[in-house]
Amino acid sequence: MTAPDVPLVTHAPGKLYIAGEYAVVQPGHPALLVAVDRGITVTLTEAADAGRVHSRRWGPEPVTWVRSGEAGIVTDHGPLDYVMSAIGLMERLRSERGIASRYFDLLIESELDDDSGRKFGLGSSGAVTVAVVEAVGLFCGMDLSPHERFRLALLATLAVSPRASGGDLAASTFGGWICYTAPDRSALRARMAGRTVEELLTAPEWADCRIERLPAPAALRLHVGWTGTPASTEQLVDRISSGTDETDTRYADFLAHSAATVADVRAAWGGDPDTVIDGLRRCRRLLQELGTLRGTLIETEQLRLLCDLAEAHGAAGKPSGAGGGDCGIVLMRAADEACGLLRAWEDHGILPLRLSASPALHSTAPRTAVSEEASREH
Repeated sequence: MTAPDVPLVTHAPGKLYIAGEYAVVQPGHPALLVAVDRGITVTLTEAADAGRVHSRRWGPEPVTWVRSGEAGIVTDHGPLDYVMSAIGLMERLRSERGIASRYFDLLIESELDDDSGRKFGLGSSGAVTVAVVEAVGLFCGMDLSPHERFRLALLATLAVSPRASGGDLAASTFGGWICYTAPDRSALRARMAGRTVEELLTAPEWADCRIERLPAPAALRLHVGWTGTPASTEQLVDRISSGTDETDTRYADFLAHSAATVADVRAAWGGDPDTVIDGLRRCRRLLQELGTLRGTLIETEQLRLLCDLAEAHGAAGKPSGAGGGDCGIVLMRAADEACGLLRAWEDHGILPLRLSASPALHSTAPRTAVSEEASREH
């Protein structure tokens, strides 16, 4: 595959967890996610003697990187850890494949936060990592499959956030509704030292990883509410998972019940909305019990209101992802009226987000004039 003309644009959707969060950090434990129709757009243009990363959300000045040796990079300041990790990994792969080096600039634009820059909890770190991997892969003329793009994005992510499950990356890469189980990331990280990227892409530790595309739930509608309080997924996952060992029977019970409940929801997904709604309510209770077990507030007061109001309207509501703020999701029967629920949310300071399922990561080659105008604006 030859490299396309530049500028080029990649767009990766954000994500929402539907069920199975926290348990999904354990290899082989399933979760359900949906990619949403807001995301991250990366515009790549060729550069001369250094590369730069521009984003209005992350400061007025670009982050500059240059090569150190054949496959390393050095940053002058580093707020964009996931972006730089992805660039560094793709530089290694480019070198391994004998592809000539060229510098490039990245312009990053996000739809995953509000006008003040507060994140909605829609997986911006995952989406930008996926979009950067795709953009650099195209720029270098790599013929990467979707599974290779996902694996590269996860390898880049693990260098920054070792506990990351990769569910957000799978949703951003494959789009739509998916059922996901994570690989053994601890073993994968242990293998990373001294191995080439090519070797890591086919390592046996990927065996537990499953990504299954699901049909849209025709009899159900997704509604999303934002509580107005951003939350740190990494901190919450660390707090819940730290200190866990094989003798922790209550946590083991949580994992077993989560796997069974997600399996029930998955089995009913295509045509039994009542079982799906019941399963999501059980998932909510499991998260409540996990928060109590670990002394961590997963379901905040606003999330509790969001979910209780959903149940009062005959639907199922639960925190999406790590909780502690951010978004809650609701699945409601398609025949039921949602206006009353959305008005009740607004009355309690919960912002309904108009989101729907999104197709997968995609790329385009924009007109040069459009890209130049975007660069001047940023």
